[in-house]
Amino acid sequence: MFLRRSAAVLATTVVLGTAGALGAPAAVADESPSPKLPSGLYGKADPQYDGVFRQSTALLAQDAAGVVPARKAVSWLAEQQCDGGAFPAYRADSTEPCPAKLAADTNATGMAVQALAVLGGHGEVVKDSVTWLKTVQNKDGGWGYNPGSPSDANSTAIVVGALAAAGEKPADVRSKNGERSPYDALDSFQLGCDAKAAERGAFAYQPAEDDSLAPNDLATVAAALAARGAGFASVAKESPAAENIDVEAPTCGEGDRYARADVADAAAAYLVRALDANDGRLDSSMPGSEDQPDFGTTAQAALALAQGGHLKAAEQPLGWLETNFDKWPGVEDSPAALGQLVLAVHASGGDPADFGGVDLVERLNATGPEPAEAATPRDGGEGDNGDKDSAAPVMWLLGVGVLAGVGIGLVMSLRKKKQQEGGSGDAGSGKDE
Repeated sequence: MFLRRSAAVLATTVVLGTAGALGAPAAVADESPSPKLPSGLYGKADPQYDGVFRQSTALLAQDAAGVVPARKAVSWLAEQQCDGGAFPAYRADSTEPCPAKLAADTNATGMAVQALAVLGGHGEVVKDSVTWLKTVQNKDGGWGYNPGSPSDANSTAIVVGALAAAGEKPADVRSKNGERSPYDALDSFQLGCDAKAAERGAFAYQPAEDDSLAPNDLATVAAALAARGAGFASVAKESPAAENIDVEAPTCGEGDRYARADVADAAAAYLVRALDANDGRLDSSMPGSEDQPDFGTTAQAALALAQGGHLKAAEQPLGWLETNFDKWPGVEDSPAALGQLVLAVHASGGDPADFGGVDLVERLNATGPEPAEAATPRDGGEGDNGDKDSAAPVMWLLGVGVLAGVGIGLVMSLRKKKQQEGGSGDAGSGKDE
């Protein structure tokens, strides 16, 4: 039981980020030879486990900050898609068909959908990916990291964000065999009023084999966004809240469970308690490293709180991150980590170009190809999935969701490496855009 949950948590914390910079753990990246990276890719670390995820996060953050991404950066992301609509975590050669053993990845697919839906110009890519995500929905209404794997809170949350960005109503997306929605799955991961007082409202990554639930901060920040029908894309797309909404813990109803309308508020109340108890930060969910600050998940907590209108509550984690920014391992070179922080500051109404004197946007831009245009003032508007120029600015989009301690759900490390190499979840043949 412990081993199964530990492996799952480890995988997700790397995806969404937990230890330092989003992507594969530093130990894995450092021991591997540096591959020749595509010129359109953000970040210099080995992209095997997080290429699509970190690219999507970077593009979403740039758009939220008013930066027009480089055309080749957007094209690289779209060209990662395989026939059938799925995205893998990364494939080195998009001109060749996707190998049969290349694992399809709901997290990478969900994040790519969010970025491409916001930026526009790739409507068919978005449509194909959404269709694929619907075909691999589990009976309980949720999604696992790879098709056929048990649902988890992080993956389900990322897909909810993708569905919302693509113009779908997540509540109406029902499993074929169970007629369950993504919210049914998320509800099953939340700790109710029968839990310890300090843990009420938190989300577990997955139930243990005995169906018990253990609070997981990374799962909680991801689910808090998804419970409001939001994701990375939704947060950046919307204007920051004009007025603060106080955080109030709701009461439970029948069966010591929260009503659907209270799920996000209960998660927010848990996050505030956890932040208050830990000097404004959240710690790593990775087994064996619980006492280490989780910078990415702390940034996502600020994002989730701000998206719910809890602006004052978001000040605490943002203040801690501002004070400790120079202690964030690898942040300078991590497009996922920088992107998450840009999104969090944007959602709270702050200026990501002046975060305690640090220009987060400039640093993010420096991790990849030069943007088509520098940051420009926003004038509002809606993004679309149509055939507009992919380099054109799309106002107020995206945000961060599920998912990074080094980043969220930025992408799995030792995660399902066995599946990557063994062929679990066929990604299909390659697609040329």
